[in-house]
Amino acid sequence: MTRLDAPTKPLPRMERLLDGFVPDFDFEPVPPLAEAEFEDRLRRIRQEASAAGHDVLLIHSDSIGSYKTSNSYLRYICDWAREGMLVIPTDTDKPLALYTIFSSSVVLPPAGEPVLVEDIWQIGTWGRETYNRPGRGVDKVVEATARHLADLGLAKSQIGLIGDATSAPYWGGLQQLLPASRFETCNAIVDRMQRRRSKAEQAVVRAAAQLACIGMQAAYHVIRPGVTDHEIYAAFTFAQMARGGETGDGYQIGINPWGTHCGKPYGHVVREGELINLYISAVQYHGYTAQIARMIAVGGITDAQEEVLAMCTEGVETAAALVRPGALISDVANASFEPYIARGYLTDADSRTMPYNWSAGENGAPLKVPAQHVPNPDWEAMGRRVNHVWPATKGPHNPNVGHSVSMPKMPPYNIQSNNHARLEEGMTFVLHSQWLDPLKAGANIGDCYLVTETGAENLSRHVPLAAHRVPA
Repeated sequence: MTRLDAPTKPLPRMERLLDGFVPDFDFEPVPPLAEAEFEDRLRRIRQEASAAGHDVLLIHSDSIGSYKTSNSYLRYICDWAREGMLVIPTDTDKPLALYTIFSSSVVLPPAGEPVLVEDIWQIGTWGRETYNRPGRGVDKVVEATARHLADLGLAKSQIGLIGDATSAPYWGGLQQLLPASRFETCNAIVDRMQRRRSKAEQAVVRAAAQLACIGMQAAYHVIRPGVTDHEIYAAFTFAQMARGGETGDGYQIGINPWGTHCGKPYGHVVREGELINLYISAVQYHGYTAQIARMIAVGGITDAQEEVLAMCTEGVETAAALVRPGALISDVANASFEPYIARGYLTDADSRTMPYNWSAGENGAPLKVPAQHVPNPDWEAMGRRVNHVWPATKGPHNPNVGHSVSMPKMPPYNIQSNNHARLEEGMTFVLHSQWLDPLKAGANIGDCYLVTETGAENLSRHVPLAAHRVPA
């Protein structure tokens, strides 16, 4: 046993980087959504299903590994964060039923049992090699669901289907077992409910944005020459997950002398003259996400880089100034590109013709990525090389300036020139202004916004939009 008064071994640098870190604001946790919120969703879903003539709805989400699901439909409808087949009879006197587990990824209920679901059935795992049980999980789920519908008197009915590409074998199997039924895809019933967020949902997204800001402040705390991308990523992750974040993998980091080439950490060591992009594409809290992006300059950078940083910062600010109920989304998008046009980087804001980093060649032909050795001492120290210039073209990363933020895998709406819908109170989205001229200069800067009754709330305001400066 170790004596209490024995000298302790000093912690390595990695464990000491966050010493003294305190966010400059207090995180405001919120509880999970109340059961009444799910009751209202179920009422609306059943009403739409009834109006469409459906006798029953089947909602499916599959496992895609690492305890993640292929969509968020089950999480949205009944707060179930894992895979399953949910049966919702249109008649309100018939109970909901959930068929799970498809695989061993569900060991115990995640954040809790599914809300409002009376009957929960465990399908089990199947397969000769792993479980020594002949059969396929897909077939067992299909058979169980078909029997359940027959028991409800719905073997010959109109069935609404909500799922994704992973649902195809389930739908196909059910069509074989229930040939007298009519099957109609009806994802739109739930998708339409994703445009505006309730007050309770807004509070959850706000909290997710606060977690992202705290993670960003923690990253700023540790960034200095000599620190690795792993350490920055870990600092961000620890700070947000320690306060309630659900996952630590919804973001990317890029460090190099030219701006944004974003991916996952691999061992890059921060050096003077580099730019760091922290692209927080999803910090998740109670199933909802927030997104922000920031740039960090380490020591002196080039005039071209300074211009791109200023242009992208101004792009977000110009677009954000128009955010309010009733504003045309296309006007917000077009405004974000005004600084690009004024500086001669673009000729117009048309998303169809705009050049962007991942666009194809002429007439849609594949565009060859230029072959060229790009020095990367940390990668080369591991015996690897970068032999191409990524991406193949210069321009914004995408021809839009943002998109909705809500739940993972829900269909988004985009903030771009061809979206002529109007903003409404309760909409949550990111505005991120992006540019990359490979091996020269780049930036990715963005804030998360909520449309309020009278204007807009910047949910990521706790971290200034302008590039963070780190003395070399």
